[in-house]
Amino acid sequence: MSSAKSGDLANSPAAPAAPATVLWAKEALLPEGWAADVTVELSADGRISAVRTGTSVPAGATRTELLLPSPANLHSHAFQRAMAGLTERRGPDPRDSFWTWRQLMFRFLDQLTPEDVEAIAAFVQMEMLEAGYATNVEFHYLHHQPGGVPYASLGEMSERIAAAASQTGIGLTLLPVFYQYGGCDKRPLGPGQIRFGNDISRFTDLVDAAEKALSHLPADARIGVAPHSLRAVAAEDLARAASLRPDAPLHMHLAEQVAEVEEVLAHRGARPVDWLLGNAEVDRRWCLIHCTQMLETETLSLAATGAVAGLCPITESSLGDGIFDGVRYLGAGGVIGVGSDSNIRISLSEELRTLEYSQRLRDRSRAVLATSDRSTGRVLFEAAVAGGAQAAGRASGAIAPGQLADLVALDGQSVHLAGRKGDTALDAWVFAGDDRLVQDVWSAGRHVVQAGRHIRRDAIAAAYIRTVSRLRDA
Repeated sequence: MSSAKSGDLANSPAAPAAPATVLWAKEALLPEGWAADVTVELSADGRISAVRTGTSVPAGATRTELLLPSPANLHSHAFQRAMAGLTERRGPDPRDSFWTWRQLMFRFLDQLTPEDVEAIAAFVQMEMLEAGYATNVEFHYLHHQPGGVPYASLGEMSERIAAAASQTGIGLTLLPVFYQYGGCDKRPLGPGQIRFGNDISRFTDLVDAAEKALSHLPADARIGVAPHSLRAVAAEDLARAASLRPDAPLHMHLAEQVAEVEEVLAHRGARPVDWLLGNAEVDRRWCLIHCTQMLETETLSLAATGAVAGLCPITESSLGDGIFDGVRYLGAGGVIGVGSDSNIRISLSEELRTLEYSQRLRDRSRAVLATSDRSTGRVLFEAAVAGGAQAAGRASGAIAPGQLADLVALDGQSVHLAGRKGDTALDAWVFAGDDRLVQDVWSAGRHVVQAGRHIRRDAIAAAYIRTVSRLRDA
């Protein structure tokens, strides 16, 4: 493992919040709604210790204009960030698709070293923080050397993700991915997939190694497990993988592509959502990623489980996956959150905007996800905050005592927010502004974004540039 820890946040200005850290917001979004003149106190363990409304500015307080709870980015493949912009030419297939993109991704990842992965992960985590996310839920499946031979330390690549989080200060939920086969017919993994592969025995050891890698991070870091998909995991081993950490988050890709649905139907006798609900105890610890190929009945059935539908609207648009039925899912009380998946672009506001616009284009309507008492932007944002916290297994999601201080402050002086407050300010950010409105971000009390910039941006960006330059030459 590299020497990244020498520059970690334990020795930087963003160490955990000191006692009596106090914030004051002209306006803040609390669990009960909008409040004015809000004082928020943070304790040494990175949690919110007190919230008071209608206060004057306390002496020494950090003053903000618009304070919000910060969501988790619930689905990321960090290494794919370095592919952004490299896959927009048409390949030899006259109809380019997710599957042709996937082959390019496999060829790309064969070049990656552990040092590359650490530098890329640190950069993308920094971008997430600057976009307003406080937590990275990393769906981590790049485990072994090219050719599939494990590193001397089985958890080497997990250690690299943890080292990146040590640099950036982001909250981390690490999900080692169980990737067993190349398809439902249990065919062997192909050349591009071989770096992902484990049988259930070695995966058990890998989860232990990944959890050990988190021991050097602050106490808010969490472990989970991620059976990759119904295509990549044998039916008989899905329950065994899920049982490895029975109280931890459990994530899985589900019903993303038409070809995937057809393959599962052909080999298991049911469509993916129906098969999963008939063969697993799906509940609130589950987060099912994409779900862009669901029938109406499947949408309602999945919503009833309390599981999070993990949506990645920018990537789903980029890959032509399809449109998630957000209207029906939310209407049935379903829980959603958002993630950046392929990391082709890191933008919290754009993920929310793209989700709503996809519903509008499909239904030829406007303000589709708004309710009678909450605007579109607020519905989207509050859903992302609550669903992200649930999917991350993280005690966050609200500006309330006892919660982790995962907070984002917007620039109230921005032209986009001029004359805006409450729900209208959220709408202006999501639909008229962009992530340049993000001024400050705290992750479990660590003040890692200040005045719109990560506190270690220059060093992290320089390492990333060196890495992508080497990969270009390779």
